This record gives sequence, structure tokens and C-alpha cells, in this order.
Amino acid sequence: MSKQPEEYEDIPGTWVFDAQRARQGYHLNAFFYSLMKAENRAEFLADERKYLAKFPITEAQRDAVLNRDWNKLLELGGVSYAIVKLAFTDKKSYQHMASKMAGVTEDDYVKMMLAGGRSPDGWRSKSERQG
Repeated sequence: MSKQPEEYEDIPGTWVFDAQRARQGYHLNAFFYSLMKAENRAEFLADERKYLAKFPITEAQRDAVLNRDWNKLLELGGVSYAIVKLAFTDKKSYQHMASKMAGVTEDDYVKMMLAGGRSPDGWRSKSERQG
């Protein structure tokens, strides 16, 4: 019996962190939290692929880490509070990571946030963009 996707999976621009996504991202988030220790950050930066091999993550998760594909990491079960450990390891800010997720420059992201954030106007459903 296949499970139907939850209605909230149709929300554009985000992924709801539910129980299924938590299970999917368990080991991925363990990797991110391992970066809280300086020695782990150094080991990771010395050989990213070798360090990632310590964690039973999927190839898609591994590729997203290596490519710093921030949105894909969310989709694959990463928690933003954990994912940011990777940005910090790269000596980047949360603001840098969020600007990449939003598809704007860091300066434009700051301006957008200071102006009150993203406009609520726009498409409300991924299905609206079909066809």
C-alpha cells in the first residue's frame, strides 16, 4: 500500500519537516551536528568524501552536501539549524546560506529581510505551476 503525499507537500518553496522527513534525514543531521567539534570540521575539510563515508547517508544527500545544495538538503531531511553547521564550517553565515536558498544575493537578501521579508503574494501551490 503506497502512502499518498501529504497536502503540505504542495507548498512551494519549502519542505515541511515531518516524521517521514525526520527519519530520512536522521544520519544527515548527525553529520551536520558532528561539525560542532573543531576536530571534526578539520577532518571534514581535509577530505570531505572520506569524512562523509562515516555516515550512512544516501548518494543524493552526499551530493547535496558536496555541492552545498542548501534547498536539496532541506528536501532530503536536513534541519536548517543543523545544515547551518556546514555553512559555518565553510566560514559562511546563516544569512549567506539563506540567500542561496532564496536565490538572491546576500545584499538583496538582507534588504528583503529589512523590508519585512518575502511578499506573501504569489503562487500558493506547486500544482499551480504545472502545465
